[in-house]
Amino acid sequence: MLIPSSLLAYLPSPSTNGVNVGPVRLHLYGLIIALGIIAAVWLAQRRWDAMGGRAGTMATLAVWGVPGGLVGARLYSVVTSWQADTGGHWYRAFEIWQGGLGIWGGVVGGIATGLYGAHRYRLPFRPLVDAVAPAFAIGQAVGRWGNYFNQELYGRPSSLPWAVKIDHPVHCSSVTRCVAYPPGVTTFQPTFLYESIWDLIVVGLVIWVERRYRIKRGYLIAAYAAFYTFGRFWTEYDRVDEAHRWLGLRLNDWTSIVVFTVSLAVLLLWGRARPGDDRAGAILPAWAGGGSPVAAGDPGSEGTAGSGEAGSGAATGTPEGGRPPDASAPTPGGAARPSEG
Repeated sequence: MLIPSSLLAYLPSPSTNGVNVGPVRLHLYGLIIALGIIAAVWLAQRRWDAMGGRAGTMATLAVWGVPGGLVGARLYSVVTSWQADTGGHWYRAFEIWQGGLGIWGGVVGGIATGLYGAHRYRLPFRPLVDAVAPAFAIGQAVGRWGNYFNQELYGRPSSLPWAVKIDHPVHCSSVTRCVAYPPGVTTFQPTFLYESIWDLIVVGLVIWVERRYRIKRGYLIAAYAAFYTFGRFWTEYDRVDEAHRWLGLRLNDWTSIVVFTVSLAVLLLWGRARPGDDRAGAILPAWAGGGSPVAAGDPGSEGTAGSGEAGSGAATGTPEGGRPPDASAPTPGGAARPSEG
């Protein structure tokens, strides 16, 4: 049976951005963000498990990291796009279901509060950051579909078969100057889809870099930032929604350029593991992973003779920084940390 060509002319937008459950309305944008968080926690935990970490660690740390990430993402968006996000009304800053979450505020806020949680549980910072580096990208890949249900963050007009149909499209030359497209212009580049696909590619690239090259523990996040911003520059450049502009580029284009340059420099200058350095993805020492063994003589793991920074502490049963674990400190599982034998 042949499918009429008109059915493949564009990607239709949904007729609603929420569902009603009794008296409660659930916004699909928020639900999809939640699914993205679940996907990120899942991948981070799988990577933590592979390092020998304790089950449930990432879900526990998410209790700290997720609120910080949401607050940071909203603050970044509101500060950089106050008029677009709030219309000048302060109370609308809390309407996150309407969209308006800035990734860089989310990354900074999530890492900051997540690492505070790690400090409370006496977990090592650097391997945790390595574990979540590709998890950020998979969370973004899922979360971008929230923009689809809000009919936002689309690109220039397009007649491609996968162009997305927008009910009330506008194009903006700044944060406050927006005009409607003519009635016949209804399909646009689905930049949310392009970024979602690129984010999935970033997941694979970050894991590939970790396995292919000798990356120092704690620096894999720089690979994520460099790969992500490389693709984000192009999707951002094609967008037509509200944004501050300088020299013909949108604010987040300039942010992408700066973050890409700094991340690549950090990775190349300081991120390459040298003999004696602990590598990203290596097995954790027993105190850090919640009981995982460290193979004696494994040059890729912490705790070996002659290893640097974290490894030298692990060799004597002490965490990074040389301080022994507190036997009474709570573990992510909720039980008291067992004393060292």
